This record gives sequence, C-alpha cells and structure tokens, in this order.
Amino acid sequence: MRRLAVIGTLGCATMIVAACGSTSSPGASPNLTPPTSAASSATAAPSAPLSSGAVSPNVAGPPPCPTANLRVKLGVAQGTAGSIYQVIDFTNTGSTTCTLYGYPGVSLAGGAPGAPDAPAAQIGQAAARNPQPPPTVVTLAPGAVANALLQVTDAGNFPAATCGPVPVSELVVYPPNQTVSVAAPYDSTGCSSKQLTILHVSVVQPGSGG
Repeated sequence: MRRLAVIGTLGCATMIVAACGSTSSPGASPNLTPPTSAASSATAAPSAPLSSGAVSPNVAGPPPCPTANLRVKLGVAQGTAGSIYQVIDFTNTGSTTCTLYGYPGVSLAGGAPGAPDAPAAQIGQAAARNPQPPPTVVTLAPGAVANALLQVTDAGNFPAATCGPVPVSELVVYPPNQTVSVAAPYDSTGCSSKQLTILHVSVVQPGSGG
C-alpha cells in the first residue's frame, strides 16, 4: 500500500497545466474530512508546459491568483477500492482578492533511475479532467482557501507490461491558468506508459475540502 506524503517545506519541481485524454474513468469521490496544513514551494515552469487549465471567463472582477500568492498543499487523502482520493488546497497568501477558475494541472514525477540528483521528470500522463461539477469562478479573499480533488488510480490495477510501473517521488501541481508549479513530496508508484491515465482531477471549488 502506498504512503502519501503531505507537502513540506521541501519540494520544488517543474511541469505544467492541463489535462490529457483519459483511458480510464474516475470514480465517485468519498466524503473527506478537513485536511491538515503544510507548507509548499514553487518553481518556474519549463519552456514547454505539460498541460493547461480551463481559461477563466472574460468578466470584470479580481484577477487570477498567481502561483506566487498561493500556498498549495496536499490535504487529507482517503482510499477506496483501487484508488486514492487526494485533496489539494490552494490558500490565498497575498494581500488582495484574486480568483481561481477551472482545473489545476497535476502530474506525477520522479528522478531518473541511477541518477538520484537528477531533476524530477514527469511520469506518465498528466491528470485528465473530471467533467463534474462544471467550472465556476472561485473568489479568494486574503487567507481564503479553495480545493480540488485528485483521484489516483492504483498502478497495480494494470498488468506490469501495460503500466510500466515506476517509483514516484513528487506530485507536481500547477494552479489553474498558471505556468509556475508547486511540487509536493509524494511516495507512490506510477505508470510510465503514455497509453494510460491514472490521474483524474476535479475543478477548483471553495473551501478546504472535506
């Protein structure tokens, strides 16, 4: 059984925003309890993004929340048959109100075999989008929290020859419509195959998740 690591003061990686097509279907999310807190760090995205979030509607109001003004952390996680449901919290640490809209970009990452000091590289496909509920603009006052729910399908559900299992060391998160990521330590196993999608993420919603 995999261990989930709550994001700490370490962690910093690359990757990017948006969702790829899926070959597996997300299940219904369980009732989750409020998450515990942890810190995070951010890094600039690479020149070629891995994914992209839904674009915020063109309406008057507060601007989108930049990654620099967000504390992104892993909250509570809960397992069901064949999957883990992981809450990802976004806290506005800035001094002004901002907005989030759509889907975060999420991917698994790990170091290259035999090169422990090498930068983490994306493992498998980025998270596909769960279409329900639909996106809505979430307005975050300073100190307010929003969350997204990530379903991580167990790599052991697939034959090894199909999955290509590899160890995971990080979960990389791009806030919606941003090109700067946050990386959280995340001890798991992913599928290196690009033919499988084992991550599914829901839209950002108000509150800390629970």
